[in-house]
Amino acid sequence: MTKRLRINFLDKPYLLWALLFIIAPLIMVFFYAITDKSGAFTISNFAQIPEYFSTILLSVLYGLAATVICLLLGYPFAYFLSKHTERTQRTMVLLVMLPMWMNFLIRTYSLMTILGDSGVINNALSALHLNTAHLINTPGAVILGMVYNFLPYMILPIYSVIAKLDGSLLEAAQDLGSSKAHTFRRVILPLSLPGLLSGVTMVFVPCVSTFYITQKLGGGQIVLIGDVIEAQFQTANNYNLGASLSFVLMILIFICLGVMNHFDNGKNEGGMVI
Repeated sequence: MTKRLRINFLDKPYLLWALLFIIAPLIMVFFYAITDKSGAFTISNFAQIPEYFSTILLSVLYGLAATVICLLLGYPFAYFLSKHTERTQRTMVLLVMLPMWMNFLIRTYSLMTILGDSGVINNALSALHLNTAHLINTPGAVILGMVYNFLPYMILPIYSVIAKLDGSLLEAAQDLGSSKAHTFRRVILPLSLPGLLSGVTMVFVPCVSTFYITQKLGGGQIVLIGDVIEAQFQTANNYNLGASLSFVLMILIFICLGVMNHFDNGKNEGGMVI
């Protein structure tokens, strides 16, 4: 009985933490979304949402572009990393995680230094007597910033799943006459799907809601939904509209998570996305 009480008590700190920092903020967001500045009930905040449909769509497109690039870069890297020795794997994983130890703002500022008109790339081009390029404050710079900051979140989940695959399954496929390409397509890819879906989710969600990357690498010329929400809270002092936009963005993210979970039956190693 005492042991059961002890086990039941273990989850209480997390439940308290979730209540204070997850449930309560969500309730506050919903309250501000359905009220005006006087606290009276209104749906006028949601009535303004259609004005931002193009911004939401642009955010989704940028998020998809960055996620696809991260997937194209991250999956092959994670796959070939899993084929190396254990010592090499530990070293490479450390190098992947190393940028994450630095502050997000510092990493973004470093890209500003690299991509600026007087940055590292243009200085190198000038030294080679080549034409310089305007790289900063462009859509490409914003997507590059997303990829640079969130690529580790694609690599690590995929690698953690592929590295744990049962080698006997691959040997059995080869013994049955499967080529390397066929083995990858019919064995490795399906078994790595949980890690792939987790990586896609962990990259897509912050890309859609980001605002600092667009401000620093987009120069204010590219406005995503995260920028609009941040402006409502920081500049316009319109918490109600900001909360309604946040609520819509949250619903969009939950829909994406639902789609990811639909394609992951939870039977393979790696589990569900959420």
